[in-house]
Amino acid sequence: MDVAYTLSGFLVGLIVGVTGVGGGSLMTPLLVLVFGISPATAVGTDLLYASLTKTLGGWVHARRGTVDWKVLGLLALGSLPASLCTVALLKYLALDEKTLRSVVTGVLSIALLLTATALLLKDWISNIARREDGTVYELHHHYLPVATVVTGMVVGILVTISSVGAGVLGTVALLFLYPRMPAVKVVGTDIAHAIPLTALAGAGHLLLGTVDLVLLGSLLLGSLPGIYLGSHLCAKLPEKVLRPLLATMLLIIGAKMALK
Repeated sequence: MDVAYTLSGFLVGLIVGVTGVGGGSLMTPLLVLVFGISPATAVGTDLLYASLTKTLGGWVHARRGTVDWKVLGLLALGSLPASLCTVALLKYLALDEKTLRSVVTGVLSIALLLTATALLLKDWISNIARREDGTVYELHHHYLPVATVVTGMVVGILVTISSVGAGVLGTVALLFLYPRMPAVKVVGTDIAHAIPLTALAGAGHLLLGTVDLVLLGSLLLGSLPGIYLGSHLCAKLPEKVLRPLLATMLLIIGAKMALK
């Protein structure tokens, strides 16, 4: 079974390396639907898995100067307290396994459907604020910080409960809020923000007892070389073909999770 986990980690890492889509939208459903892992354990394990796999990417973006630290700070101002409050609420409620499974599965299915929709509409959303003359509509500067913090809060709650949301949803939200920000900086900022968020949420799940460390090690053993290989293949594979296929897959998985 450990070999199967490692192969799954490699496959997900390969897809993440090629498409840039967060592993949570793929790894968590895979663990739940294929391996029968408890949804809460799948989420908790995947959060620590994500924090470790994104660290290298975040470090590279930081070195290249493709992280907007002010925007990251605003996102974290919303997401980190939201994550802490979500973990504290789960701890306080002390839900039985059946109820917790239902909550996690429900939020996970919604997050997957939102992610698939965001993937399909990514280009449209990134261009929605642009006029024909090349200028852009922008949220008034007085409201932009608040909107960014609120975005962080929503992402923080979704990520803590489902491990999904820090990737595609965060990127699309930044594209909409900051249409003038270069795409590479949007990606870099989103990845850098995901590191402390997934680490904090994962640590919370570790305290709740919903992390399988052996499973985590098996996944990392496969995912790290998978991401490395995928990052070299991404330039050779057309994103316009990959993105609709991936979105369709996530829609199917999300629908299946909702009916589970």
